[in-house]
Amino acid sequence: MTNPSDNKLTEQPESAEGGVAAVDRAFAILAAFNVEQDCLSLAEIARRTGLYKSTILRLIVSLEKAGFVRKLVDGRYSVGPEPLRLSQLYQTSFRLRDVIHPLLESITEESGETSSFYVLENGSRVVLFRVEPKRAVRVSVVEGARFPLHTGAAGKILRAFSKLNDPALVEIRERFWACSFGERDPETTAVSVPVFSMGYELKGALTLSGPSDRLLKDHIRDTAAILLRNAAIATSALGGNSHELRAALERLDS
Repeated sequence: MTNPSDNKLTEQPESAEGGVAAVDRAFAILAAFNVEQDCLSLAEIARRTGLYKSTILRLIVSLEKAGFVRKLVDGRYSVGPEPLRLSQLYQTSFRLRDVIHPLLESITEESGETSSFYVLENGSRVVLFRVEPKRAVRVSVVEGARFPLHTGAAGKILRAFSKLNDPALVEIRERFWACSFGERDPETTAVSVPVFSMGYELKGALTLSGPSDRLLKDHIRDTAAILLRNAAIATSALGGNSHELRAALERLDS
């Protein structure tokens, strides 16, 4: 859930700030809405943003005209149709690879191990993207390779967060990461986390794998933290809510 205090702005005289401040305030009003409470009163918007009601009323007129906000018959406000149009434009303006591949490069550079992104396809897990480190001994996977869903860390994630909803994977759903030791390859260790898009839809499993004699059990939590941090970035870029992933990261760090 969005913390209302995250969106608060310090009210200052508008004449001292100019148009940029007005834009910031308009964005703060839009950010006050969330899935849990999509209709807000003027008083609630003021509480969440820290703006004066007079400021909100002035800005909300422009937001209504542009289709970003609509006023309901009971006097409350909700998000208008314009963000949906922009969302559709956003979805068509990029490919999944544009979001995931740079993160894989970052993960591999930080960890020195192979990173990959698996998707669920016809009862199997498929390597959609992968980045390998520049070292002689490494785990090598090929984009397009297909593996059984019942083995490996990525398989556990895809089963845990898809419609398959395997009851044996409750713990993984609670902590948001999975690991495997030699399940597909006896000399390989892997850690995996989910990536979501809008509506908590599972997009795939962000995974790091390495030789078992290098990626030791003592390294698993640190590896999971790297993946969760990047999965949260990917989820936000895909229009999803990254709150649960960030909460899982905080639990690891505590």
